[in-house]
Amino acid sequence: MLILVINPGSTSTKIAVYEDEKPILLRTINHSAEELSQFDDVLEQQAFRKQVLLTELQQAHLPMKFDAVIGRGGLVKPLEGGVYEINQQMVIDTHSGIAMHNHACNLGCLIAYEIAMEIPGCRAFIADPGVVDELNDYARISGSPLMNRICIWHALNQRAIAQRYAAEIGSRYEDLNLIVCHMGGGISIAVHEHGRAVDANNALDGEGPFSPERAGSLPAADLIRLCFSGQYTERQLLKRIAGKAGLNAHLGTNDVKEIIRRIEQDGDEHARLILDAMIYHVAKNIAAGSAVLCGNIDAILLTGGLARSEYIVSRLRQRIDFLAPVHCFPGEDEMGALALNALNVLQGKRPAKVYE
Repeated sequence: MLILVINPGSTSTKIAVYEDEKPILLRTINHSAEELSQFDDVLEQQAFRKQVLLTELQQAHLPMKFDAVIGRGGLVKPLEGGVYEINQQMVIDTHSGIAMHNHACNLGCLIAYEIAMEIPGCRAFIADPGVVDELNDYARISGSPLMNRICIWHALNQRAIAQRYAAEIGSRYEDLNLIVCHMGGGISIAVHEHGRAVDANNALDGEGPFSPERAGSLPAADLIRLCFSGQYTERQLLKRIAGKAGLNAHLGTNDVKEIIRRIEQDGDEHARLILDAMIYHVAKNIAAGSAVLCGNIDAILLTGGLARSEYIVSRLRQRIDFLAPVHCFPGEDEMGALALNALNVLQGKRPAKVYE
């Protein structure tokens, strides 16, 4: 089975081709600020990114004869976890902005569907998109009946890492209680209880710890006053929640390596304070997840790009390793996880769910 995997990010598009479980092509195509500046909206990048992807495949001498194309899932309606066959309704909802968010991950679904439609017999999928919602009833309730809690999180990588950990210890994901923390441009923390993520934060726009690019939870009354201050437009304030927020807002960069260099080589105490505050809030939110499981935690798993940082991981361990064993899985396993999800459907090992 030949499977094409598409994973768009804000400034890059990762692509891979798998023959069953074996990768035969892995590429990260970086997009310059100049290239992307010609587009006013993320979804306008669809044709551009598709063409760049096709050029890469052509240069690798890979013919367009795929059994499946699977894209990183977009921000559509809240869904149960699993693999979904892309249909016209999903495409419509992605274009309509039904989730009120316009993120580059939306392009994964659209490009995968368009390419698959051009190949006879090819199927198009997404798997475990960021809007996977398996929250328990308590977790949905906020302090205002005007708004429920929602989760937007790194569902694909978190679940892949949880399943990988379970396999490594000779267990099943469905038999374990885990707290998984994905640390990248955004930081998501989810409580996995016997195969379901029963609590997770909205890591995109306003909940949980702050991160390199996102504000996390903010003082609600102060935020409301700022909205009516006349100092900012709605668009500008939304960027202060996701984008020009977190470490980026405090220190002028989202590059944690650069921040650590400032701390360790320049003795920048302000940078130390801000980075250590982020670590503090990550640890505090992980600890909060222990209450969801009544303290019955098999392991805490750290993953994402920031899990490569000894500075961050060592300080996190100091605060959370009393809760449960802490295991580190640096980076992410999204490309392999997407390919395996598609392969399992093609081989009849799991069903593809219908998006409605």
